[in-house]
Amino acid sequence: MNLAHTTVLLWVWGSLQAFEIVEKENIFQRTPCPAFLMFDNAAYLADMSFELPCHCKPEEVSAVVWYYQKHLGSSHTKVLTDFDGRVLTEAAQVRVGSDMLVRFSIRMFSLLVFRAQPEDSGLYFCGTRKGDYFYAFDVDIQSSEGMVATFKDQGQEPFADEYHGSLHVFTTFWEWTPCDRCGVRGEQWRIGLCYLQSPDLSPRYHKTRSDVVSCGSQAVPRKLRAKASDHTPELLVQSCVVPCEKKKKIQEGVMAIINYVSKVGSRPWVPQVPIQFHQQRLGHGLIISCPGARPEHAVAWDKDHQYLYRTQYLKGVNRSMRVFIDHGNHLHIRFTQLGDRGIYYCWRQGVRIAGFRLGVTSRGRYPVSLSDPETRAAVVLTLIGYLLITFIFVTIHLCRCCCYLFRCCPNFSL
Repeated sequence: MNLAHTTVLLWVWGSLQAFEIVEKENIFQRTPCPAFLMFDNAAYLADMSFELPCHCKPEEVSAVVWYYQKHLGSSHTKVLTDFDGRVLTEAAQVRVGSDMLVRFSIRMFSLLVFRAQPEDSGLYFCGTRKGDYFYAFDVDIQSSEGMVATFKDQGQEPFADEYHGSLHVFTTFWEWTPCDRCGVRGEQWRIGLCYLQSPDLSPRYHKTRSDVVSCGSQAVPRKLRAKASDHTPELLVQSCVVPCEKKKKIQEGVMAIINYVSKVGSRPWVPQVPIQFHQQRLGHGLIISCPGARPEHAVAWDKDHQYLYRTQYLKGVNRSMRVFIDHGNHLHIRFTQLGDRGIYYCWRQGVRIAGFRLGVTSRGRYPVSLSDPETRAAVVLTLIGYLLITFIFVTIHLCRCCCYLFRCCPNFSL
């Protein structure tokens, strides 16, 4: 390809990019901003990542600023920008529990919040640096604590709707996830969030249906929100079986090397997925995450040839569980034992993508860190013990002083 062809291709590519930008700008030109600021209601489960698009803006505005308020009219407002072009945040770099100012990113006028927490619930405004708002969202992040799992194969049914006069509380389920495994029996599930219907909702909030919003919406009065507080999110689980897609053939060069090695000695073991090795000390806890997985993904775990189904290993099925899967798709191993050694495989969206070879040792030094929950628990218990001993010591001496001052202390001298 000569220089002329290269120049023509670059010119065509640049024209297409310019066309794409013009089309995106025309979207804002075609969407007028409302004269009276309204709030779009949106609900998510904790630890999920979500995107809030700025559906409209004036033509003269070239950059938007997002604002956050816990309640409408609050004097404390967070500005979700640094005014100088924020460095893009990747979801894999965000830890659970980080402050919201660390867990957000703005891309093409849209606000992205990673690993949302219930504390992130509130009002999000799209506006300018001067504080002029032209679009807003009412976001409800519902906690996964107390989430109830319903297993359809066992004949269980979801929660029944609740009625309190004109208040109707119910569960709205999302679409079914893909089957979490292929070639064998797998599982799929759908997340259900709490919603309510009432004629007493604030008219400033957009609803998907007439008088229907999520239970944590700002449109719900406090007295109604208290009645719906016991209706927790749900997880509906059922079995499924799907065939696996044909795997790509291994490259001929790799096969040639394997065949050559097999002639010299025994045929080497070739893992089908990347394997990561981890050494864990006996008696300590471990949490394993599936690479690239999010709470809304279909994630499954296997130990060697044993399938860890949610009907047996989901968090909350048994209170005395030592090995369980939480609602964020993480595999927890409490008080690691020697029998936990093996390879733990991770499935994501029906494809096995990674493995973790776990080794358990009873010797060696264990690095102490305050980020370890067990270390933090030991420090807290130690401090509580010292405080209790100090309290008893001070109390005894105060009693002795009082007895001495008021001469009511018995004389034990002979």
